[in-house]
Amino acid sequence: IFKFLGAISVDLGQDRIKPYLPTILTPLYRELNSNYAEQDPTLKNLSQEIIELLKKLVGLEAFSLAFSSVQKQANQKRAMRKKQRALQTVANPDIAARRKLKRHKNKAETRKRKIESLHPTYKAKRHRSHSLKDLAMVE
Repeated sequence: IFKFLGAISVDLGQDRIKPYLPTILTPLYRELNSNYAEQDPTLKNLSQEIIELLKKLVGLEAFSLAFSSVQKQANQKRAMRKKQRALQTVANPDIAARRKLKRHKNKAETRKRKIESLHPTYKAKRHRSHSLKDLAMVE
């Protein structure tokens, strides 16, 4: 898709690409600023190359305006999600408590996996449920 965006940009030319610049920059910006553990470095390099191509194509001023608007929009979305999460914690404490328990459980499992990878002879204790409630579909 990034290659397609680059090809369309070059094909449209300097004047016709300007209205579509924020739309094109949004996925490129998202890829550049992502911090996923399993991120593909080739995608990051490709998005950087296309950003440089767009910068040369439309000029630094127009590019900077579009890029800053995309940046501002992404930061607003991030702030809105954070605010909604905080409001949900207050409005629905039971859901927030379940989310927190799940996060702590995942953290403990991650810690056990890390210890096992560092010390192959060590086996961390895993939670085993023996109750009938866990085995049967009760309630």
